[in-house]
Amino acid sequence: MRSFIIALFLLFNLNLFAQEDLDLSYYLPQDVTYNPEIPKPQDILGYIPGERHASHDQILNYMRALAEASPRITLENRGRTFEGRPLILLTITSEDNHQNLEEIRRQHLALTEPGSEDLDTSEMPVVVNQGFSIHGNEASGANAALLAAYHLAAAEGPEINELLNNTIILFDPVFNPDGLQRFAYWANTNKSENINPDPQDREYDEVWPGGRTNHYWFDMNRDWLPVQLPESRARIETFHKWYPNILTDHHEMGSNSSFFFQPGIPSRTHPLTPDLNQELTKEIGTYHAAALDDIGSLYYSEENYDDFYYGKGSTFPDIQGSIGILFEQGSSRGHAQETDNGILTFPFTIRNQFTAALSTLEAAKEMRVKILNYQRNFYQNARKEAEKGAYVFGSSKDASSAYHLAEILKRHKVEIHELQEEFSKNGETFNPGSSYVVPKKQKHQRLVEAMFERRTEFQDSLFYDISAWSFPLSFNLDFTDEAKMNVAGEKIDSLTRPAVDLPEKSEYAYLMQWHPYEAPKALNSILNKGLRAKVAMQPFNTGNKKFDYGTILIPAQNQKMDSEEIYDFLREVSKDSQVEISAADTGLTGGVNLGSNQFRALEPQKVALLVGEGITPYDAGEIWHLFDQRYDMKITKLDLSNFSRTDLSRYTDIILSNSWGSVLEKEDAEKLKEWVRNGGTLIGYKNAATWLDKNEFLDLEFKDNKIQAKNITFEQRRDFRGAQGIGGAIFEAKQDRSHPINFGYKDDKIALFRDTTLFVEADSTSYKNPIRYTEEPLLSGYISEENLALLPGTVPFKHNSMGRGNVILFTDNTNFRAFWYGTNKLLMNAIFFGDEM
Repeated sequence: MRSFIIALFLLFNLNLFAQEDLDLSYYLPQDVTYNPEIPKPQDILGYIPGERHASHDQILNYMRALAEASPRITLENRGRTFEGRPLILLTITSEDNHQNLEEIRRQHLALTEPGSEDLDTSEMPVVVNQGFSIHGNEASGANAALLAAYHLAAAEGPEINELLNNTIILFDPVFNPDGLQRFAYWANTNKSENINPDPQDREYDEVWPGGRTNHYWFDMNRDWLPVQLPESRARIETFHKWYPNILTDHHEMGSNSSFFFQPGIPSRTHPLTPDLNQELTKEIGTYHAAALDDIGSLYYSEENYDDFYYGKGSTFPDIQGSIGILFEQGSSRGHAQETDNGILTFPFTIRNQFTAALSTLEAAKEMRVKILNYQRNFYQNARKEAEKGAYVFGSSKDASSAYHLAEILKRHKVEIHELQEEFSKNGETFNPGSSYVVPKKQKHQRLVEAMFERRTEFQDSLFYDISAWSFPLSFNLDFTDEAKMNVAGEKIDSLTRPAVDLPEKSEYAYLMQWHPYEAPKALNSILNKGLRAKVAMQPFNTGNKKFDYGTILIPAQNQKMDSEEIYDFLREVSKDSQVEISAADTGLTGGVNLGSNQFRALEPQKVALLVGEGITPYDAGEIWHLFDQRYDMKITKLDLSNFSRTDLSRYTDIILSNSWGSVLEKEDAEKLKEWVRNGGTLIGYKNAATWLDKNEFLDLEFKDNKIQAKNITFEQRRDFRGAQGIGGAIFEAKQDRSHPINFGYKDDKIALFRDTTLFVEADSTSYKNPIRYTEEPLLSGYISEENLALLPGTVPFKHNSMGRGNVILFTDNTNFRAFWYGTNKLLMNAIFFGDEM
């Protein structure tokens, strides 16, 4: 009987939102009339939002139709995703404001500049940037955007007129077009006519890698600060074009949750964020609460989430005088799903998101002057707080990496200067052409401080995301925060790549240092052209010029190309890769000679990456992106489901990135062992360590990190366990520069990003530990005292010879989120120089 009643209850709730019963009145305010000349969503989609999942192209078509029909809306395309989808932005405001939009924008920007005290904020519109579904499988946001855009275009009456007269709305309906398209396809193709809310139905279990990520499987809500992806660059350009007062970011969370709005946990707010920011966030929250109360939806605030990492959409604005707002809606993950709160339908999730979008605008309108004044005061106070002097970063051996960091700063409109002349500070030497000066007294003083800081003390021990991201460390650059502005040269308005001298012609040989970031790209081009190349296992010099470990030698004779063709080709490689290639006229060099056996022959590399169910998409995607976008190297993605049938002999290297568990069976391990013994190089990452150890690819000894919970209450248990994880911090390791894994690095110390608690004991033979954590390894970020005590002296890298092949392990992520430039070369060294280890 009880089962029958439950079944009737579920059926009733499911039918409540059956397709024939759903109409726009379920979503829209009841006391508003709408202009019949403006197309409704169903006029373009062919169905009412919520009946199925709108794909990106359908949303795009509807937004174009609205822009064509409504004088309140203009639409622009700011670029394209990796898959070619437009990155559109709607600007929504009154017709009068549209006529004067550029002047409004200039006046709004003046709030952030000196002299802003003369501006009358009571006469200025507030600017709100509303963005939806940066995670593509959190689709209620983007589908709510259909309704929000319709409401703003078609609603009539004094209330909407007052809102649009006093508000500029920058409306981004889909932050992640590629991911949303992928998820909409999945949800719609697995939808039944009789909607089945069973959580075990295929509809609610996406195929790998799912729709959360973009084309290269990146979590784009972590890229607001690094700005490495085209979607991020478009929205950051919009942000700096306007400096919106409020930026909203609509997400989803677990199906058994309700609805969250910020602020998050107060103790987890970054110290550089002003207290008033959180007070205003809390006041805005009262508008969300009132709106959700009206429709009877449950919600919570000041739990779970935080405002610490500035690379998230809800936190990035907080360091720039704006207010970021995170919304998290319990997800139906399809069309309807059984949950602890009853059947959660897709329309219900859309309605909550739509309601929060409108309550945000209501708050912005009512708090307009207060919020505008906050923005003005933020920049005034930042200028007053700024110290004299400058930051300087660079690398005498790798101007390219310094340039790529300068690129990020310029995307954020940070003021940077050339270095006027060589100078030294704290043992580091900075050279013009490969170094940049960043004044401390500037508009973005707080942003720069956040990007460059090294922090090891925290109010809380739990973080929703990483606890450290210092950019000079991530780029492996020399850095000082103690320079004077007299070292600064010309201000850089338009950034250009550092000049590279193209090679002169040689009939003998060419030499290429391995220091520059793009050197692997150049070597790959050379080897794939069929040219013979060798790597120097020892330093040497030609006259006054020193060549380091890892220098690449390209003989001019006995090649498939004649000397003229080689010269022309290497000039193109040098120009394309921005890597200097030098001509050598004799083999009689200081140190080892060019004909020495200390130059080892290199072969073209054919690399494969294991992907598919069980592999962490983020880690695999970072590797795919690195090869495809940075180094122009082909990489074959091998799906684990086909592994038993795959011909491994085609590949020189196979990469096994982090996984969610054991993804390869014993017979797979034996197949890989045979391939390694025949000359292959297997490269494992992070928790692949335990699989490699268990299957006897490596003999590893792990330190025990099982920390006993003493004097911990039941209520504290989750926080205690969470504090023992390493969510993302930066640690120092010592390098043996003579080992091939460290070729191309000029110093004997390196900063490593770590988000695992795998502590591998060092080998008793010292030269088998070419990378080893120092005795005081913590550079920036949070780690528990117990884990910090385990880390010194352990190793993040292991190598083992097996037959004619190699097994290599990295316990840390060398490719983190595409902005950890400083350790990308470790993977490239494993690829190109594995046989030399």
